[in-house]
Amino acid sequence: MVVRDAQGVERPIKTRDDWAQRRRHIVAGIEQAMGKLPDLKSLPPLEVRVDQAALVERENYTRVTLTYLVEPNDRVPAYLYVPSDIAPGSRRPAMLALHPTGPLGKGIVDGQGPRANRNYAAELAQRGYVVLAPDYPSFGDYTYDFAADEYVSGSMKGIVNHMRGVDLLAARNEVDPRRIGVIGHSLGGHNAMFVGVFDERLKVVVSSCGWTPFHDYYGGKLAGWTSDRYIPRIKDVYGLDPDKVPFDFYEVVAALAPRAFFSVSPLKDHNFEVAGVKKAIPAAHEVYWLLEASDRLQVRYPDCEHDFPPESRREAYAFIDSVLEHRPARDIPTAQASQ
Repeated sequence: MVVRDAQGVERPIKTRDDWAQRRRHIVAGIEQAMGKLPDLKSLPPLEVRVDQAALVERENYTRVTLTYLVEPNDRVPAYLYVPSDIAPGSRRPAMLALHPTGPLGKGIVDGQGPRANRNYAAELAQRGYVVLAPDYPSFGDYTYDFAADEYVSGSMKGIVNHMRGVDLLAARNEVDPRRIGVIGHSLGGHNAMFVGVFDERLKVVVSSCGWTPFHDYYGGKLAGWTSDRYIPRIKDVYGLDPDKVPFDFYEVVAALAPRAFFSVSPLKDHNFEVAGVKKAIPAAHEVYWLLEASDRLQVRYPDCEHDFPPESRREAYAFIDSVLEHRPARDIPTAQASQ
């Protein structure tokens, strides 16, 4: 809750304008670590291609397999879920569903993987949302060579891909572009937060097991963040020192304000230490309070390990419904659906 002027002099943040300046500094720090967000206005049309042979009709929705063009010669494979009961001319809220780490990629959030409690794309479609579930580079059907691209980090490449996914959703006739959110678990959890910072069209962000401040990530041992899929500069430039990384998750959460953020942070998560979350949430809450959005920052601490259990998903879906002003025609029993 302090901001520095051009001479490095600090002053306390007291107004919305103060916070707007501080937020710009946060974004600049993220870009120092991840690379600068490219000019998306210069990118080509999405050129969506649908695999008609791969259409799957389920009880409440159709799952479409498609690819969309992010950049020249780079197509993202994805599932698009379209509810069956959308009346002609009506528009629904939409969700971007980002998968956790795993070779199945988008298949995980469709319920194809061996682990329960990951099929939130399919569950949200059952609740009446239009859902896009893209593959993250190098997972699922998305072959990708990070060493051959021009990005500083895989994380920034993911942000660009996901923003293009929001473009795709916003352009669809059955989607209300003013009611779009993002949800993810683990890898998808912090990617949901990252794209949420850069794309303010996303009105609600849900992160399960996706974050903790850098000092609390394995006691400050940051090697897990440094592969080419994520943020190599944390090692190459900042020497694995949490004090030198030019952003932290206190700031990432605060930078989402006043938009809605819902965190599921289990008490026994071995990846993202809950103690760090419990320190960061009150700090970020000061920003939400300043922006008169205190009720839009919520966290749940389920008594489990690195998981997205049924009750937490149910609460997350209710939060999304409230923010995006959606009343599901049916309340899918998440516990049963994930067995």
